[in-house]
Formats: sequence, C-alpha cells, structure tokens
Amino acid sequence: MQSALKASSKPDLAIDRDWWRGAVIYQIYPRSYQDSNGDGIGDLKGIIGRLPYIAALGADAIWISPFFKSPMKDFGYDVTDYCDVDPMFGTLADFDALTAEAHRLGLKVMIDEVL
Repeated sequence: MQSALKASSKPDLAIDRDWWRGAVIYQIYPRSYQDSNGDGIGDLKGIIGRLPYIAALGADAIWISPFFKSPMKDFGYDVTDYCDVDPMFGTLADFDALTAEAHRLGLKVMIDEVL
C-alpha cells in the first residue's frame, strides 16, 4: 500500500523544468547528518541510510552541502578537487550509490558547488 505522503499529487519532475518552484527540498550537511562507520563524522553512506525517511516525508529533492576533497579549513567550502569525494565522507562509488538510491525513491539530488 502506498503511503499518504507519496500518494499526494506532485508534478512530473522528469519533464517540468520549473519543478523546484513548488518542491520540498531537504538540505543535508553531511558532516553532522548521519555517521555510518562510527568515526563521529557523517558520511554519504549515512545519507543513503536515511533516504527512505526523507522520501517518506514527501521531499522532492535533497540538497547536499560540499563533500568534495578539501583541506577542511572552511569545513568543506574550500574545495581542492571537484572530481573526488573527501575520504571522510566516502568515495565516488558511495556518491553513485546515493544518487541511484535517491532516484529509485523518486528524489532529485542537488549538490552545493562552491566556486
């Protein structure tokens, strides 16, 4: 049986270019969100574990704060490599898994790209 939250009428996000105007976007700061390996720092695998909960809330998308490689002098907002994940948060494979699971659950994925 489909939950009441998922049964609500939402625009078809695949074809609606203005989907974000009425969307519920759940922001995640990875460092403090969910720790999956017990090191005290939130990570991408921790986010994956919470995606069903976020989807059940009725969110349309997640917005993830920086998780790219960084010296962490500015808590990830001082990116040194936009093509790799900082090891404290996981791996590129973890990000691929996160994106796949989010899409499976009907969630779009937005990332904070610091320029």
